[in-house]
Order: sequence, then structure tokens, then C-alpha cells
Amino acid sequence: MIAFVSGPVAALAPDSAVVEVGGVGIAVQCTPGTLSGLRTGQQARLATSLVVREDSLTLYGFADDDERQVFELLQTASGVGPRLAQAMLSVHSPDALRRAVSTGDEKALTAVPGIGKKGAQKLLLELKDRLGEPLGTGGPAVGTAVTAGWRDQLHAALIGLGYATREADEAVAAVAPRAEASGGTPQVGQLLKAALQTLNRAR
Repeated sequence: MIAFVSGPVAALAPDSAVVEVGGVGIAVQCTPGTLSGLRTGQQARLATSLVVREDSLTLYGFADDDERQVFELLQTASGVGPRLAQAMLSVHSPDALRRAVSTGDEKALTAVPGIGKKGAQKLLLELKDRLGEPLGTGGPAVGTAVTAGWRDQLHAALIGLGYATREADEAVAAVAPRAEASGGTPQVGQLLKAALQTLNRAR
């Protein structure tokens, strides 16, 4: 198993990063929150989880070991694959997920794309004794970090992709109506794709 990758960030995309390790570019799938903390050319260390399929090898990257552990624990629930587990961590922090499961917060899980009411109920039952209690105390409520900070996350991700501050400001403003119209927790990954489309049209 590849436990982590460490090296300069060679490239950034809306859902992945390329980290140069020993002269080899390793592509790592990451959440928007993790990507927003990376900068092209700067050193990075990502905890990783390798998912092996018959036709593919996919490396998923995380800001720390705790996030990776939660990613792997989520997949022990029936019907949860790496994509859905990553989507859950895109919307909620590891502690927010622990809090949601420990308190039976169905609404928090249905905020994740791909999880409906019945799916959330099933996940709450299956994960109740697996994720454990929240590690932190007095942290933000479930989903609060993403809801309150989507503009900052999106702006940081665009700067990390090499766009100028002015371009990032304009792109965030362009997708703001879409984010506010969503009615729920803004999906930073989807907003990033929309922002990139806006920037490509402008060039």
C-alpha cells in the first residue's frame, strides 16, 4: 500500500493533483478542500489510499491520516465506494461525519450528492459503531465549514491552479448565484468546474 506521497506539486486540476515523487508524476484524486491547500511548485505531503480495480489503479489523497482513515472506514458500509466516500469528505470534515453518525443526523448525510433519505438511514445504522466519537471539541457544526467557506475554498483552489487574483475574484462572483440558488450545502467541486468554464470562455 502507498501510505503517502511527498514532493513538489507539479499540476492541479479540479479533482486531482500531480505530485512529483522521484522524478515520476503521481496523480492523486483529492477533495476540493484538500486541493485548496496545495500550490503548484510547492512541497506537499498527502496521506493516500490506493483503490485497486480490475481495470484501474486509483490513488486518493488526503490532507492528513485521519481523513484517510475515515475514507477507508466509510467504504466498509455496503454500497459505499471510493467516489461516494470522497464525496462525503468533500461536504463534511471527518469530525463532522463522526458527529453526524453519532447523533443520527440524517439531514447531514442527505446533503451529500448521491445519498437519499433511505441511504442515509442505512449508513447511520452501519457506521454507528465504526467511525467512533468526534475527536475535536467545540468544532463547527456539521457542514458549517463548507457552507460558510465555499467562496474562500473556491478562490484558493483557483489561485492554486495558477489564475490571477482578479480572475479568481471574477469567477467566484460568476458562480455565486448558482451556489446561493442550490438551497443546500454548496458543492465546491461542482462550483470549481463551473468557475473554470467561465474562465475558459473569458480567455
